[in-house]
Order: sequence, then structure tokens, then C-alpha cells
Amino acid sequence: MTGSATNRPEETAVNGPGQAPSPNGSAPASANSPGQAPFAALREQLHEAATAFADGPRALEGILLGMVDDVDRAVREPLEIFPVCHHSPASALAMARRLREKQPKVVYLELCEDMAPLLDELRNCRLPVAVQAFASDVDGFPAEWAPLSVVAPITEASAEYQAIAYALDTPGVELVLVDRSSDHVFQWDSRHGERAPQDPPAPADGVPEPEAALHGEAVGVEIGDLRPRFAELEEHLLRHGKVRHWSEWWHQYVEVPLGDCDHEAYRQVMFLVGSLFRRLAPGDGDRVRVDEDRERYMWTRIREHLAAGGADPENCLYVCGAFHAASRVEEFGVAGSGPFTISPRSATTWQHGLIPSGHAAIEAQFGLASGSVSIAATQWAKNLKRTRVQPYRLAGQDGAKKPRATKKAAAVTAPPPEAAADRLSGFLRRPPVLDTLDEAELLGWSVDIVRAARRSGYLASTADAIAVFETSILLAGMRDRAKPTPYDFQDAAVTCIEKDSVPGRRDVRRLVEIMMGGDRIGRVGYDALPPLARDVHDRLAPLELKLQQRGVQRALLDLSSRPELGACSDVLWMLRRLLPHGAARPIMGERKLGERSIQESWDLALGTHQRALIELGYEGVSIEQVLEQRLRRDAYGPRATTAVVLAAVEDATLYLGSRRLSDELGARALEVLAAERTADGAPEVLRRVRGLLAYYRTAEPVLPPWVESFVKAGYAHYCTLLPTAFTDEDATVGQVAAMLGFLFSMESLALSLGCDRAQLELAVAQSRPTDPERTALLWAAQVQLGALSRAELRERCGELLANPMVVPAYPRYLSGFVHALVPVPGLADVVVEAVSNAFGRLPDPVLLPWLPSLITALRAGAADLAPLLVREAGRIFPARLTALDTWVPPWREVVEAGAPDGCRTGAAGGGSSGAALLFAHPGTLDAVAELLGCDGTWAAADDGPAGPVGAVLTARHPDTAIAWESLLTGA
Repeated sequence: MTGSATNRPEETAVNGPGQAPSPNGSAPASANSPGQAPFAALREQLHEAATAFADGPRALEGILLGMVDDVDRAVREPLEIFPVCHHSPASALAMARRLREKQPKVVYLELCEDMAPLLDELRNCRLPVAVQAFASDVDGFPAEWAPLSVVAPITEASAEYQAIAYALDTPGVELVLVDRSSDHVFQWDSRHGERAPQDPPAPADGVPEPEAALHGEAVGVEIGDLRPRFAELEEHLLRHGKVRHWSEWWHQYVEVPLGDCDHEAYRQVMFLVGSLFRRLAPGDGDRVRVDEDRERYMWTRIREHLAAGGADPENCLYVCGAFHAASRVEEFGVAGSGPFTISPRSATTWQHGLIPSGHAAIEAQFGLASGSVSIAATQWAKNLKRTRVQPYRLAGQDGAKKPRATKKAAAVTAPPPEAAADRLSGFLRRPPVLDTLDEAELLGWSVDIVRAARRSGYLASTADAIAVFETSILLAGMRDRAKPTPYDFQDAAVTCIEKDSVPGRRDVRRLVEIMMGGDRIGRVGYDALPPLARDVHDRLAPLELKLQQRGVQRALLDLSSRPELGACSDVLWMLRRLLPHGAARPIMGERKLGERSIQESWDLALGTHQRALIELGYEGVSIEQVLEQRLRRDAYGPRATTAVVLAAVEDATLYLGSRRLSDELGARALEVLAAERTADGAPEVLRRVRGLLAYYRTAEPVLPPWVESFVKAGYAHYCTLLPTAFTDEDATVGQVAAMLGFLFSMESLALSLGCDRAQLELAVAQSRPTDPERTALLWAAQVQLGALSRAELRERCGELLANPMVVPAYPRYLSGFVHALVPVPGLADVVVEAVSNAFGRLPDPVLLPWLPSLITALRAGAADLAPLLVREAGRIFPARLTALDTWVPPWREVVEAGAPDGCRTGAAGGGSSGAALLFAHPGTLDAVAELLGCDGTWAAADDGPAGPVGAVLTARHPDTAIAWESLLTGA
């Protein structure tokens, strides 16, 4: 910090455009001359200190005196600037005290100006909540940024909430938001919004809290980002302050001392801190440009409002971050002269609303230490109790007490800025106040943490409470602190109670955070919800559940006895489709095409996932509209595939019951299918088409036109791709099998619609696979088409086993046969035969090496087909072990000469042994003969046929034979 080479880049980076730095690096001279009172004595002291510490006045004097110039300039501004730090109890306390003293008529607040209409809805919420601007359809930004989201979290221990509550509940007071709009947040930042100074610290156990994701991927906007941007400075402060992280340093050295300061001392100290961090910021050109543009934007809006309304700056208050309060841009102040043109907003349509927030979410988004916001809330309550300052709260807010009738205090006129005395000199030279140790508070903490540790499974005792108490005092003394802070107490509790392992779900550090206030989660009230969210709550009212409460609630729906709950069931299934997992989770019951449950059980957590439900309201006014929009977006997206579009068709039929939308998306599926040139989505297409076809055949009198067109187009499409797919290295055997499955399962319907079977036969004949799996698949297809008999297929399998060169690849042939069950399920007996022959014929030295590869191949690619093989094996093999010795496999039976393929006799011969059952139980045939009006007598089972008995029927009914004769002879 003492070298001139280190300081010069920062010095020039913070000067405004067209404004040359002075020789010593300070701001240029203005009407507020540095040589004037009231900071002349402080300048002289800093000049002497810079000379003594830096071997010359130029190295350090420019920064030190420049900080004083910044404070002097801000203090002399006619419009009172109130510098704050985000979620700072000291800032909130000073704000509440100043508002009651000054009673300003106009409050200018550093917050996105397009969020103003939503602030009055805060009275319907329980803090903390976040004001959100959301845009799902972007126009003017890169499409990959969508959706755009900006949030501004608000807690009770924040100065902005005090200003908002005062302005909204005080008659005659105007609240004006002057910061850039949500649209400009993305216009000005090419890195897709602002980021926290560093990644949020991970919890002690390495597992992030689920509540930390309440803000999602939103960009955070805060008032007063007071954190050093100079890494060496922050490291220096943490090391010499004997603290672990920045939140602890701020609490110890700024938050606590400012809690008892008067208004002028508070302002000057915050101006000084903001100027220090600003002047020691590294030369990040993009970030400095954004900061300065924000300051120009805000001062431009303030001057426009003053000119339009004619308000007196003496009756106004400007609330902004301390970093921006120490600004040196030309537009600074009500008399600023620098020209600044505000660019127009883009064509993006922004939606605004309130979403629940939490302490962990704020810490995660802004890079604060875990538990710091909870400790700040505890400090805020202690400050109010100690100073007896009455804070502002919006009337009617959840948890707010009814205000007592008090006499209106007379407005205290603030002294003019020129009359402000130098309070910095005394504050900086004042030694730390040695507060008496509050033993009662520390004892209460020690007892509470032991009680909480016991509930979480720790073997804590009263001795541990005493140890925590004494260790807290010891740590405070080692760190030169007059009183243990909550951070000292946290370290002491971890040291004394934490053991080798965490017995419960939370460790001691997390227990301390909960005890200090916990991760307080806000809630958006019913009246502040968007129309869609209110509509969901109204439609689920028959369930008689408190849906806004956090946690999981069980809903039981008996649709048979209470048919009116069917509407609730429809809403829940749509919410399951739209909301994240866990918001609406079915425990019992399912919804498939053509199926409806008579009873359902649900686990609902809509209060926990309130943010997701609110963001649905930004997309439409009802969940049906949002679901239809999303289905169209999926179907017409640039990456839409046939399987994706068919899934959208299924969801439109399942959840919306819209025949119009289903027909439209079905026509879209036909377009996408015609454009595809690979078999990547064939398995999913086959599954979806089979399900939709089965549903329409049972639920509709005729098939929809798009289904018929899809089957015809799909038949021709896959016939065209089939020869290429058999040789394509990128296509898997499962995808080729799915193509054949589509062709064979849809063949009857396709032929009835005018397709030509010769196209499929030609495609199979043109296929020339070289891979064993696809070769086996091709053989199965040839069997299905009749080009290859089952006996020939068995013969080929036998040749494979007899060839020692092919035996190592035999598992891959078996894998191909298993996949062939998708298009040709009738080959299950042949696959079982092929596997059994391998186990029966191959010796163990040959069989065992390729057995793992067979199991791996079947598990990876054909796990869903294994049940079919198991059922077929159970049908073929004997059911009892004793029958296995005399059992003869069906494939070893002798095939009769001249009999059709597949017709076998027993191994012992036996001509018509299959008719023995008919002779043993003739009652069935007697009943059928009586029903048909036939008469006759039964011959004995051992009597041979006396003549051509089978020709008796043709003699009795000759018309059929005559018709066949005329047909065959063409007569």
C-alpha cells in the first residue's frame, strides 16, 4: 500500500471522465476547498502521518487526503445523503432514528426504479422476502440468458426497509426509487449480471443448505456492497483483526462501534469507509464503469424529480450505499453539471412480484459468511432494546404489532451541511469502549447451545456449558476484545461440544446459527401472490390444508366417494409436471393414458416451493395456460426431436385433455420426423407411439388423422433409414431394434393405409451388417419376413457354436438375439434355446471367460427384455427338479419329415398322440357339436380310421369346394 506503483492505477481508475487527477492523486478542487473547515485539522494530521510512514508526502497522502475530500464533499451536499450497508443493524438503527428526527417529505432510495409499484405489497408478507423482476421471453438479449431474473432481498434489519415503511405509512411522504431498472442491469453488464465478490462459503459439512437456493439463478441487487475489492487489503484487515472472514470483521470493528454513534458521526464514518474501499479498488474497468454509471443514473433521476416536483432538497433524504455516496463523478449532487443520457429499455417484457427469501439465501447470493445475517438480526433486536428506538413497520404486516397511539413529534430541522462539525477525528482517536461483560447473555447462550446439542444427539452436559462460557471469555481476551462476540461464542461451542463425528443432521456450528435466529424464511401473503398462485390455492381449497406453511403436508383424495376432488387431482398432476421435484409428490395413485386412480395420496410442499409457484405466475394466468405454453415451447424449440414432441402430445392428452392441442403437436411430430436422419430417438418414438396408438384405439371411435399420417410416414421413413442404420457405427443395436419394432408392430396398420410391404423386404435385403449383434438382429428380421426359417436360424446358431473362431463373439450374437425380441417377440423360445445350447455344449474353460461379457451386455442393453426370457424359460423347463433327469428339450425333438417348420413329434414316435386328450374328455366337443347342430358318434381311441373321415364335411357342404375350384381354375 505504500508503493506509488501500486497506487497509481487505482488513483486514475476512480477519477471521472474528463477529470484529470491532481498531482497528489486527490479529487480536483471545487467550491468545497480542502483548505476550508471543518476537516482542516484532520487533513493536517493525515499529512503528517503520510510523511512519517511513507518517506514522503506523495505516496500515501493522495489516498488519505482524498478520503477526507470525499467525506467533505458528501457532507456539504445540500441534499442529505444517508450512506448505508446492506443488512446492517447499525444502518437500520441510524435510519430509524434519523427519519423520526428529520421527517423528510421525499425519500430517494437506491433500488431498481421499476420495482416501485410492488413495495406496497410488502405489508402482505412476512420478511425476509425479495422483490423480483422476471422475464422468460427475452428481446434484445442473448437467448441463452433466458430466463432473466433480478432480486432485491429485504429484511427487517435493513435500512431500506425502514425507509420504505416510513414512506408508505406516513401521509404526504413520497418514495422515489432512483437506481437503474432491471433491464439496465443486464444492458450494462456483459457478464450476465452482477456477481458476488466471492463464492459463498460452504457449510462445515460440505453440504449446502437447501434454503440457500431460494433465489435460484437470479442476479442480486443490494444497497451498500461494502467489502474491500482489494484482496491484499481484506487479507490484511482479517489477519490483524484476528477474525476468520469479512462478516466477522465488519461486526466487530464497524457494526458494534456505530451502534452508539450519533447521526453525524455515523454519516462521516460510513463516507470514510466507502471512500477507502473505492480508492483502494483494483483497476477493473468494467466494474468501475458500471458503478459510475449507476451513480450518474441515480443523480440524474434525482435532479429530474426535483425539477419536476419542485421539492426542497432540505426536506429530502437520499438513501444509498456508502460506496456510491463517496462518488466523484461530474453528475454528483443536485448542482451536478455532467451530461448523462439514459439509454432506453429493451423490448423485453418484465414481470414483477415478491418471492420468499431467507438468511441462508442472502448469504449464498452475496458471498456472506454462513450465519452472518442471522447474527445481524439478533444484533438488531439487541440494539432496539438497548437504545429504545421505535422502528418503522408497515401497518398490517404479518407479525407486526398494532401501533400505539402517540403524539406526533415535531419535525426537527436538520442543521445545514456547512454547520456539520468534524466528528471523524474524535471517532478515529477514541480507544475502544471497555464494555462490562454481559454475563447473563453469555450464560443464556451457553445453556441454550447445550440444550440444542442434546436434542441433536450430542452427549453434552452442564460441564460443557461452563466450558463454553469460559472458553468464550478466553477467546475474546486472546483476540483483544472486551466482550465475546457471537463469533467467539460459536468457536467456543465448536471447541467444547463438537466430537469426532456429528450424530445428527446438524453440527454445532449450524446449531449456533439456528440459536442466534436461524435461517428465518419469509413468506409472501395470499394478497401479494400473482393471479396464478391465488388460483392454485383457491382450487386446492377443498383439501382443507394450510398450503402456505413450509414443510410437507399429506393430502388424501378418495375420488370414488368424493368426485369433486377430481378437480384437485387434475391441479396436482399439472403442478407435478410444472414445479420442481418435491413440491407435489404422489405417494399412491398414478395417471397414465386411459387410466385413472380411484384413490390418491400426495405429499405437498407448496409453501417450501413458493418461489417456483410465484414464477409460474409470470408465465400465465392459469396453470393450464402455462403448461400449454411449455408444451409448445418444447415441441417448437430448436432442439426438438420426434420423441420430445410425442411426449408433449402425451402430456397434452394426459393433463389438459385437449384434442386441439394434441392434433397440432401431432402434426408437428410428423414434421420433425421427416427432418431426422438418424435413429437416435427410435426407442423412445416406438414406446410413445405404441402407447398413444393403444389409447386412441380404446378411447376414440376412429384414429386421429395425424396418427394415421405418422404411421405411414414413419413406415416409409424407417424403411429408408434401415440399411444405413445397420452399418452406422454411431447407431446402437437397441436403436436399430427399435426401428424394426416400429416397422413390424405398425405393419398391419401401415399396409391398411396404403403402404407397400415390398419396401420393407427390400430394405432388409439391402442391409449388410458386419457387427455380430446386428447380424443376429438381421436374422431375426428375416425370420419375421419369412426369408429365413426357424430351422435355418437354429442351424446357423449351431454352426456358430461349432466354430472355435466364433465362440468368443457368441455373447454378442446372443445380445443381438435378445434385442431382436423388441421387433420379433415370438423368437423368445429360440433365444432360450441358443443360451441353453451354449451352456450345454461349451466346456467350462471356454464358457466361463465370456460369461461376464454376456451378463454385462444383457444388463446394459436389454435389462427390460430379461423378464420375457425368464417367462419363456419357465414355460419350457420343468417345474420340478426331479423331472429334469428325464426331461427332453423341445429343440432336441425329432422333426417329422414333411411337417411344417415347428411341428414336432415326441422322441418315441406316437402318431396322433396329441388327440388322446380329446378322447379322454369328449364333453367339450360334444357341447360344441350340439351348439352347431352336428350329430355323430365317437370312435374308439385305438380304432384306426375306416376311410377318409376328413372328407365327410366337404361331401356334406360342397359349395366351398366348388368355389375354390372356380377360383383356382379361373372358370
